[in-house]
Amino acid sequence: MKKKNVLKAFTSTLILATGARLALHAQSAQPYQGVVGRTLAESKEWWPEPVKAPAGAPNVVWILLDDVGYGASEAFGGLIQTPTFDTLANNGLRYTNFHTTAICAPTRAALLTGRNSASVHESGFSHTVMSAGFPGWDGRVPATAGTVAEILRDNGYNTFAVGKFGITPDEEATDAGPFDHWPTGKGFDHFFGFLGSQTDQYKPDLVEDQAHVRPDGRHLNDQITDKAIAYIDRQQKAAPGKPFFLYYAPGATHAPHQVDKYWSDQYKGKFDKGWDAYRKEVFERQKKLGVIPANAVLPERNPNIKEWEKLTPDEQKLYARFFEVYAGYLTYTDFEVGRLVNHLKEAGQLDNTLIFISIGDNGASKEGTLNGNIDRSLWSKPLTEQENVNYNLAKIGEIGTAQAVEGNYPLGWAQAANTPFKFWKQDANSEGGTHNPLIVYWPKGITEKGGIRTQYSHVIDVLPTTLDLIGIKAPAQIRSVQQQPIEGFSFADSINDAKALWHHNEQYYYIFGSRSIYKDGWKAELAYPSSFITGNLASHQAFDENAWELYNLNDDPTERIDLAKKNPEKLAELKAEFEAQAKAHNLAPFITWDDVLSGRIHHGKDAKSFSDAVKDITKAGGNQ
Repeated sequence: MKKKNVLKAFTSTLILATGARLALHAQSAQPYQGVVGRTLAESKEWWPEPVKAPAGAPNVVWILLDDVGYGASEAFGGLIQTPTFDTLANNGLRYTNFHTTAICAPTRAALLTGRNSASVHESGFSHTVMSAGFPGWDGRVPATAGTVAEILRDNGYNTFAVGKFGITPDEEATDAGPFDHWPTGKGFDHFFGFLGSQTDQYKPDLVEDQAHVRPDGRHLNDQITDKAIAYIDRQQKAAPGKPFFLYYAPGATHAPHQVDKYWSDQYKGKFDKGWDAYRKEVFERQKKLGVIPANAVLPERNPNIKEWEKLTPDEQKLYARFFEVYAGYLTYTDFEVGRLVNHLKEAGQLDNTLIFISIGDNGASKEGTLNGNIDRSLWSKPLTEQENVNYNLAKIGEIGTAQAVEGNYPLGWAQAANTPFKFWKQDANSEGGTHNPLIVYWPKGITEKGGIRTQYSHVIDVLPTTLDLIGIKAPAQIRSVQQQPIEGFSFADSINDAKALWHHNEQYYYIFGSRSIYKDGWKAELAYPSSFITGNLASHQAFDENAWELYNLNDDPTERIDLAKKNPEKLAELKAEFEAQAKAHNLAPFITWDDVLSGRIHHGKDAKSFSDAVKDITKAGGNQ
């Protein structure tokens, strides 16, 4: 019996040791450096060195909010309380010239890979009826574009993700997989959240690691924060001091806007003066805070947005309540981020944690249409403006509740939340779609507290900047797969030098027809008409591909003065550059919303077109 126990213990030890060494081999590409002779005496053993992060490497936390405009949070002059973001910005840095792609999936793919969204197949979405069979559009981030999680995992980090992933193809998002495009297939040790673009905050389509799980009824923000803390604590208990990477991406503040009344009721009456007054007050706050250029001028209201004072009392009451709920939703999200930050502080981890916070993956959303939305799908039968107002008034008490399954505010508030810019989410032509706040916080690495940084930057720059600050080089290969070049530019030198050079001087943008090209302060842009504004997705508006506009952002940062007729040479130069960038990054063909909605693209040989799928949804009741 004693011999059996000894043998059992020896066998277990051997299995564990072998497993550990196999894991080491899996992590590293170190060539074998021993000698294999005919006998043991003629051989020399060798084991690969365990992979370790650079000495003193910080923990890394990336926080990416959803659908938050530049002028929403008080950290960047807005009127919505965000004390956590304020504290981190006041003890870190505000980057005031940071840009996203104008819509969620392309931003997330670009952020995680450090490459332009078209370069990693995510010009549009990974949704079945919104992707297309072209290299820049199929919605499948390739293995040649390794993520930050894959890079850090292979350099001694544990990697966790919670919240919205948004770049897993719909047809692969079942418990049968395949799992290559799930978070765990993209370098994350653990994931807890949802794979799609939008989910109910109380009944989320919830996944943990590689299986769907049952939500517990609490708000999703609460659940993902608890899970993030649990992942960190469990890891630190097993390997004290080992650095971790956390990607914290709540569904907030994307629709549906759902939040406990404890939060939304704190804003009762706070927005009764309306969106015009909000824009003016926020603009002045932004000037005083220094987060917009001194020469910025507030643009006029966007087309179709009514003057607040000309709305009926019922409309004012309804629209103010929509924004009270949204404000509560953002403040609650800030509170949950605060729980995470406080936990890191209590655990002694915060001082050496490098945190990037992008307050939005695009500008404020126009998907609430002109009158706001409580529970009607965009595929529902269109209502007249007065019918929509009456419908929403009858359900005003449901705004923000679990019953508000499509909850979103009216367009007037979207422009207000985007102060000082024009237009909104999806508009890749406009700063209102692409210009978001960025906060960088790192007590051990940032010498200046509360600094402002004006260097032009883009979401693809966060990955190379992170690697630079840690001291890790982007690998030529990941798991034997040759990697595409990183296309972002590190702005690490600006962390402790406000006057550091601008490295990112040119950037293209494209979302379903809307497009622009930025180069050395100049910007050429072309808008695409949007049926999202009216809420009637069946409508098609004329598109003039020659209606390009030209702006000098150095003199006119809010895009008020179109110089296209005054400077046709510059416009022609930038248009040609846009075409060159599109070719270089696999952006063609230029698929538009009209192509999607009219059914001219199909996903897969036997897949339904978008228009056929919409017809099925409409037949089923229109609220799916």
